[in-house]
Amino acid sequence: MPFTPFHFGPALFIGVLLFPYIDFATIMIASVILDLEPLAVIIFDMQMPLHAFFHTYLGATIVAILLSFGIYPLRKYFNELVSFFGLKQKSSFRHILPASIIGTYSHVFLDSFLYIEMNPFFPIIGNPFVDLIAGGLVYNLCFSLGFLGFFVYLLRILLNLRVNKIEGDAFE
Repeated sequence: MPFTPFHFGPALFIGVLLFPYIDFATIMIASVILDLEPLAVIIFDMQMPLHAFFHTYLGATIVAILLSFGIYPLRKYFNELVSFFGLKQKSSFRHILPASIIGTYSHVFLDSFLYIEMNPFFPIIGNPFVDLIAGGLVYNLCFSLGFLGFFVYLLRILLNLRVNKIEGDAFE
């Protein structure tokens, strides 16, 4: 997808749905980090497809592992950021790695329906998913999942406020 914003929709939905079992900040970052590849291709005028190695499940796996090791030492800061939005979480590597894999794999999966130059199952060449679903439908799905994810997020916040109010501290 053209530089990532649509990938935030499915990540938000999955992130709030599986919260606190997966790391919320990690899935949000992982869902968009693969688009550094097409950005680099454009900025550095590289003579290669926009969606190349890192838009494969093999490339996404490598990125997910590296991202997990990169986020782990910074988890305290990401947890503070996520807490600001009302999602208190204590992360561990067992929360971070699955979030990273889900985020990068969902990116490859969604882009597979849109870009003929992708080889999602590299080293196998070819993309069996391209044009299987209309591009507009993929974008609408991403937008709809983002809207639904925001609704689930608001519901979580409201339920959390209600529980805390019943227990005596609405700002806990």
